[in-house]
Amino acid sequence: MIGMFYFIVKRGVTCLMALVFLLQLKCFSEIINIGLAVYRLYDLPWFRALSWYFLLTSDYFFFGESLIDYWGLVLRKDRFLFALIVHHRLISFVLYCFGFIWFVLSLQKGFYLRQFSLVFFLIFFYIFCFYFFQFAWTHVTLLIIVSQSFLIIQNLFQGLIWFLVPVSMIICCDIMSYMFGFFFGKTPLIKISPKKTWEGFIGGAFSTILFGLVLSHFMMENPLFVCPVESYYQDNLNCTIPLSFQYREFEAPRPFSFLFRLFRQQPIVRFKPFLFHSVVMALFASLIGPFGGFFASGFKRAFKIKDFGDIIPGHGGLMDRFDCQLLMGTFVNVYISSFIRSPNPHKIVQQILWLTNDEQLAVYNSLQEQLISSGLIPPS
Repeated sequence: MIGMFYFIVKRGVTCLMALVFLLQLKCFSEIINIGLAVYRLYDLPWFRALSWYFLLTSDYFFFGESLIDYWGLVLRKDRFLFALIVHHRLISFVLYCFGFIWFVLSLQKGFYLRQFSLVFFLIFFYIFCFYFFQFAWTHVTLLIIVSQSFLIIQNLFQGLIWFLVPVSMIICCDIMSYMFGFFFGKTPLIKISPKKTWEGFIGGAFSTILFGLVLSHFMMENPLFVCPVESYYQDNLNCTIPLSFQYREFEAPRPFSFLFRLFRQQPIVRFKPFLFHSVVMALFASLIGPFGGFFASGFKRAFKIKDFGDIIPGHGGLMDRFDCQLLMGTFVNVYISSFIRSPNPHKIVQQILWLTNDEQLAVYNSLQEQLISSGLIPPS
């Protein structure tokens, strides 16, 4: 055993990472089997499949983050890996959303509490004694609420529009889904929330897309909403307008280019890219966002409660209103980091200034060598 471990150590970091991964899989398998045996979860719908899916999704994100941090420059040389690196967080979030939707769709009456114990790791809580339950429950709640609130605050620093538009979309989708469902609803959408209908779901989606485009059009004209916050001392009304809010020309897709030629026009479309981003956010808010509400409905049914609180008379607590907002805020943050945010020279300079004098000189010399080798500056 010692000899094998020594051999793995000699093989380097890659083999040690593989060892950690394999040990993790075995430990996870043992804990899942305990849950199946102790709580007789053999009949629980999709228990094993969902457990392993969430594990692999988590591993993809965390192992990927580590590889990108340390080997990103090498991995970027491959085209396929470059795409995976650039969109790593978005891919991870999409994988998680797929599992999230899969879980909501698998909820069955009589299994609610046990199924939610999978998501909140309550199996661990019940294995330990009652006193550990309070500690674990608090920390899982912190993980869900605080981490997503942190991501929403990060969105604010990219410009108020990245906060206000998504929040407004969720509100619009909620209202319009109710209106369309009330007047035209006939076909049930999902068992966990019997009052939701396909008519309301589809009507809310189209309304949200239209509302998002109109709201974005007006907000993009005001620097207050589009200027990112880069410094505490910098005026947020005077900035270089980000490219997402400037008119740009794009070639029309081939299936539609004949329409332009029909009128003897160049197949060029001119618009502000944020309008496209607005459509993407609206699609998420209307198609995926509601599953945050379905998830909350299942959670309340599992614990036999009507609302999370009573701070809003007739509407329950704040979590009853913000269940979809948290999921939406996380998506916007992932979307910004994948497609919008680029390295910020101002922030990079700030980080360099935090270094010691010797470290700053080392960065300067290294940067100078790179610029000379790239031909951007002449040799000194």
